[in-house]
Amino acid sequence: MKKNFFLFLLFAFVLSACNQNTTKEQSVSSKAFPEKAASLTIYEVNIRQYTPEGTINAFIKDLPRLKDLGIGMLWIMPVQPIGIKNRKEPLGSYYSIRDYKKVNENFGTEADFKNLVTKAHELGMYVILDWVPNHTAWDNAWITEHPEYYAHDAQGNIVHEADWTDIALLDHTNPATRSAMIDAMKYWVTEMDVDGFRCDHAGHEIPLYFWEEATEELDKLKDLFWLAEWDGARMHLEFDATYAWELLHLGENVAQGKGNANTIANWIEKDLKEYGRKAFRLTISTNHDENSWSGTEFEKYGAGYKTIAAFNFSAYGMPMIYSGQEAGLNKRLRFFAKDTIDWSDPLKLQPFYKQLVALKKDNPALWAGAYGAMPVRINADSAIYAFKRIKENDKVIGIMNFSGKQQQLNITDKTVAGNYTDYFTNKQYDLSTDKPLSLNPWQYLIFVQK
Repeated sequence: MKKNFFLFLLFAFVLSACNQNTTKEQSVSSKAFPEKAASLTIYEVNIRQYTPEGTINAFIKDLPRLKDLGIGMLWIMPVQPIGIKNRKEPLGSYYSIRDYKKVNENFGTEADFKNLVTKAHELGMYVILDWVPNHTAWDNAWITEHPEYYAHDAQGNIVHEADWTDIALLDHTNPATRSAMIDAMKYWVTEMDVDGFRCDHAGHEIPLYFWEEATEELDKLKDLFWLAEWDGARMHLEFDATYAWELLHLGENVAQGKGNANTIANWIEKDLKEYGRKAFRLTISTNHDENSWSGTEFEKYGAGYKTIAAFNFSAYGMPMIYSGQEAGLNKRLRFFAKDTIDWSDPLKLQPFYKQLVALKKDNPALWAGAYGAMPVRINADSAIYAFKRIKENDKVIGIMNFSGKQQQLNITDKTVAGNYTDYFTNKQYDLSTDKPLSLNPWQYLIFVQK
């Protein structure tokens, strides 16, 4: 009898422990997007230009390096077959989709892509796929099988946009178009296990009710992250993150002497008023479009490229790195042809970007949206943007000289006065409302206190 009672107690103890572990595991896994992405840096992957081979399998070999860099989410540019009809240059545009449910034969196979997602997951990285809902290639099967999916002119001809002669414009006011598109997206969630989508041209010629239908259907399958390539507060009715396009261009203006730190500060204030605190705003200094069509970071920002990067990772929003950016990509990659990235990293920038990624991840005050702290400006100098972000015991102060001249920082917030150590150099600095701090051209400082 006593033996049975002892066994009962032992069983009860084990069951209780199991329940506690289950509760703990559930509490960890209960986090959902966008919260799971609040501390992460997105990395845009250009498969074609990433390696000499330009294949998915060749890219997979670099996953450990990206993990070491601290990357938490991979955005893979479209991997589907590219249209041949009306193709531009030898290889055509990623964004001219011939078949939504296949993998580009030049990149590899469906098994290769699924392996990429699996390997990334094993390393603790999420994978979002670049999705092109606005248009297809002219030799997509839908053109002949379902011409009603497309937009037509007055003569009944399928149309394209501007000089994008390699693509045919879809009509999302047609429920059948929307249904077919959502079905194609489901394939990549159920068969390839992607963690979300970066949605190309998300607000152009596409009604918001398409995204309402898409998120409702797809979120049933898996917790997904939704990034819209669009600038507009209304998109956050369905999306977790949007592009801060205006900030990108303001940064260029400042670097070229057409604006100053006040320009940046005023934009942040305006953006918070329009979007609120919850919206994740993607802060970038380059991407595939910017690099190919507008120029390299060095062309756009000159000596200020690192200052812009430090700002993007610390002051506001969710940061992103484009393929090769962390290695000092210093050429405009061809968009429609093979043009392999130079990974020699002549400026030795990878340690710098690794620091930035860690800075973002390790400091909750810097996390995106309402999961981080709002930036509060602590100076009034027109050439310098200085801010504090404080969340509980985590305090980060950022100071950026947005000019190519020596400047004097005058602190207006007495609460930040004190001695600090720069995150990048370990040098000591004294902040005081009585004594200005001299900053070199384009100098940036980050102070962290916990």
